[in-house]
Amino acid sequence: MTAPTGSPELLTRAIDRVERALGWLLALLMGVMVIDVVWQVVSRFLLRAPSSFTEELAGFLLIWIGILGAAYGFRTRTHLGIDLLVSSLRGRTRRAVTIAAHVLVAAFALATMVIGGMLLVQLAFRLDQTSAAMGMRVAFVYLVLPLAGVLVILFSLESIAKAAAAEDDR
Repeated sequence: MTAPTGSPELLTRAIDRVERALGWLLALLMGVMVIDVVWQVVSRFLLRAPSSFTEELAGFLLIWIGILGAAYGFRTRTHLGIDLLVSSLRGRTRRAVTIAAHVLVAAFALATMVIGGMLLVQLAFRLDQTSAAMGMRVAFVYLVLPLAGVLVILFSLESIAKAAAAEDDR
């Protein structure tokens, strides 16, 4: 049984929506972080009464922005990558190496980000870890790992589908 000819395009359109939503979420998180840091500076230096939670919130936002931003960069191909070998290959060999690379990326994301991240989240919930200033459960900060891992796997699967559907005459 073969996949319909339009399936890579349908997958790409769906993942384009995920990418747009991720971009908006990152922009929102960046905006919140800017407001948070500005308030931190104002409360500390102008009001002489530093806010107790702003530094911790900025750190948590930076973690989420950095990890989700890595997934976004992977999808948009703005991440650091060395494609010297792949760009010198042609045809089926290039396709096979591209697919293998994306399979390895997906396997890494599954093992470390999704499975390892979920184990970390479970441990943080079990230990009832809370942040010092905000009193927030740290497990919510760690949730970004499995979330970004799922996104990286999704983006890798799309790249695999595109490579598999590509013509040999590249």
